[in-house]
Amino acid sequence: MTQLLEIKDLKKSFAQPEGGRLVVLDIPEFQIAKGEQMALIGRSGGGKTTLLHLIAGLLAPDQGSIRIAGIETNGLSEQGRDRFRAETIGYVFQTFNLLPAFTAIENVRLGMAFGSGKHQHSRAADLLTRVGLQDRFNYRPRQLSVGQQQRVAIARSLAGRPKLLLADEPTANVDPSSAESVLELIRETCREEEVSLLTVTHDMQIASRFDGIRELDEINQVDHTSTSSA
Repeated sequence: MTQLLEIKDLKKSFAQPEGGRLVVLDIPEFQIAKGEQMALIGRSGGGKTTLLHLIAGLLAPDQGSIRIAGIETNGLSEQGRDRFRAETIGYVFQTFNLLPAFTAIENVRLGMAFGSGKHQHSRAADLLTRVGLQDRFNYRPRQLSVGQQQRVAIARSLAGRPKLLLADEPTANVDPSSAESVLELIRETCREEEVSLLTVTHDMQIASRFDGIRELDEINQVDHTSTSSA
């Protein structure tokens, strides 16, 4: 099976106010195959978001290798990482990160910032329709429910036709009755788009919906029993 994401000997630490560094992640090896959907489960403060930020190139590791679609991302310049992220990676944030002054369709089009403008509107309209917001194109975030905002965020994350979608606690800010439908929407859309999916969560009920489940404590050699981290 072809590996889309390959991590080797990855380490990340942060400076502490009192001096020294707190090691958050020490991952010898981790992979996701092309087309795979995986849930990575771990406690709050255990480093899940930090790992996603490293994969997305939003943070730089202390050492190690992150290879996505055959590209070693640590060797790219900052500008190169930005372009690679826009072209290869989609990201569903916990807090949605929608721009309040922009409409739903404008927020989705922002996910195609590095693409050709020729078909951006039709692509954004198609994605919003597929997530059930065909009548909300011109609504701003404040005019949408929390669940609808999450659907806009999902559409935006897929707008650039990524190869890998990273979802950070994607159901954390929706009510429990909507959580399952949001999760299935992400998974179904990824299947349709042939996008690999890595979802991180602390909720075993959410993780249990996936065939592939890993625990962060299994792949991370850092002992968090007496410390907290990002």
